[in-house]
Amino acid sequence: MTATPRPGTPAAAAAAAAQHRAPGRRPPAPLAPALHRPPSAPAEKDRTDAHVRMAVTLEEAPWLGWILVKALLRFAFMVANNLVALLSYLCYVIVLQPLRLLDSKRFWYIEGFMYKWLLGMVASWGWYAGYTVMEWGDDIKAVSKDEAVMLVNHQATGDVCTLMMCLQDKGLVVAQMMWLMDHIFKYTNFGIVSLIHGDFFIRQGKSHRDQQLLLLKKHLENNYRSRDRKWIVLFPEGGFLRKRRETSQAFAKKNNLPFLTHVTLPRIGATNIILSALVARQENGSPSEGDAKELESKSKGLQWIIDTTIAYPKAEPIDIQTWILGYRKPTVTHVHYRIFPIKDVPLETDGLSDWLYQRFIEKEELLSHFYETGAFPPPKGHKEAVSREMTLSNMWIFLIQSFAFLSGYMWYKIIQYFYHCLF
Repeated sequence: MTATPRPGTPAAAAAAAAQHRAPGRRPPAPLAPALHRPPSAPAEKDRTDAHVRMAVTLEEAPWLGWILVKALLRFAFMVANNLVALLSYLCYVIVLQPLRLLDSKRFWYIEGFMYKWLLGMVASWGWYAGYTVMEWGDDIKAVSKDEAVMLVNHQATGDVCTLMMCLQDKGLVVAQMMWLMDHIFKYTNFGIVSLIHGDFFIRQGKSHRDQQLLLLKKHLENNYRSRDRKWIVLFPEGGFLRKRRETSQAFAKKNNLPFLTHVTLPRIGATNIILSALVARQENGSPSEGDAKELESKSKGLQWIIDTTIAYPKAEPIDIQTWILGYRKPTVTHVHYRIFPIKDVPLETDGLSDWLYQRFIEKEELLSHFYETGAFPPPKGHKEAVSREMTLSNMWIFLIQSFAFLSGYMWYKIIQYFYHCLF
């Protein structure tokens, strides 16, 4: 007989467990209660980050709401500003057409002032959003009355707005300026004004290049001197940095040229045409006695090249949408100038190409220094670089805006009067 274990003893407990155990299977390991299981570290971190993000979002909600409201209000004002200013400009130009026939020089002088005021309004949009300019290098006010070409690096549409702002306090430069810009700007709200003023819209691409250069030469011959233009703004890179960088670097590698990151290699075509058309050339020494008086009355020709470098903090350029809506925090854009006498610039194609490449290699060095230190390097022979804060007069902005809206109201009443008379 087999002995039966006494109840309550360890042997009896083991026998009872054996009766309920499935044959050939081990008993499952005891589980810790779920309430006492410690959470994993990654799960706890995710929940903490989610709470932090939610808290930051809730704290920023009023600020984001204000940014949205401000952007909508600014956009509404820009639309109204454009309507009254551009339509008033067109009405003034139409009414002054008889003066253009009688005294062309005086007509373009008046038109230049209205053009400057329009660009001043665009500059004021960025000014009141906190987008200001700090200027470095040579003082270009010293050559504001002479003929000059500005060679500017191109990063975004905000480059144009930045120049509109920083050139406002340079005398009559803006009034007597001619822009060379991408043809897409022709179809913007400002396109009709630029067409009347005499700016040139250039179409990019190899298939259009030769034809566009011929059109540019003809445009300069017909409009530059006759409209008393002094300065030309040119972006030699032929497009935005982000669009041309890869192509430029491939071209540089193929032709054993420097590898540039902050600028692209410039295209020489437009610069060559401008210098060929506008640089005064004196042949066979001094002019003859009969031509001396005629030469005195003529322009001295192009006298300066202004190498202009635009730098944005953290290499984050401002675009036209930001300039209009003002949703980006106040930003200081830095503009560096270097003035070169035209006599130091080679006019033959090969020499000009090398000279222009060297200027953009130097731009690369300037921008590299700026992005590393937050300032441009000092000129040679100086220990420190000196910057100048560019300012706009609030009173002047108020006056030109008032003139625009009053002119808009005046032309509305005039057109309304004639409409009622006719119909």
